[in-house]
Amino acid sequence: MLPPIASPFDPKAILRERMKGERRAAAKARPDAGVHAAAHFMKSVPRNENAVVSVYFPMRNELDTEPLVAALIEEGVTVALPVVAKKKAPLLFRAYKPGDDLVPGSYGELIPAETAPEATPDILVVPLLAFTAEGGRLGYGGGYYDRTLEKLRKTGAPLAVGYAFGAQEVDALPLSPLDQPLDWVVTERGATKCG
Repeated sequence: MLPPIASPFDPKAILRERMKGERRAAAKARPDAGVHAAAHFMKSVPRNENAVVSVYFPMRNELDTEPLVAALIEEGVTVALPVVAKKKAPLLFRAYKPGDDLVPGSYGELIPAETAPEATPDILVVPLLAFTAEGGRLGYGGGYYDRTLEKLRKTGAPLAVGYAFGAQEVDALPLSPLDQPLDWVVTERGATKCG
């Protein structure tokens, strides 16, 4: 008996391509979305006064995080940026303030220089291609945030906050047991606690 033939169509890969287009269109239609999302985050997502918040540096039409970084810094929160130190390993995080020197990372993203102090985030603002209201997240396929959240959740309870355009919401995602859920989703439309 022959084994079943594997489908050449990866549902996640197909959805990723579709959602890149959705995000591109949303970024063009809503250039002010980052300002509105930052206001929703600051109003809704719980954080303590000594919080460390990891925020991605946007690329490829991702929702702008600059207004969020400015609001967090004004509040006195420590901001960190994610760094890919090794492939197929959890991320590490380095402290960041606007004006700090940034260097290109492994994927062309901007990251703090190696001299910036490492930090462990209490809240991770996570980029994505698609999300569900229940906290499902479709990332880029590298698994970095999933590995990172799995590691951090073994010793604490960091919040994972998906940060995206409202147009990136879908009804369902092809998730695996390795996919880590989001606790919150913040868009230009509002902030939603997942689950």
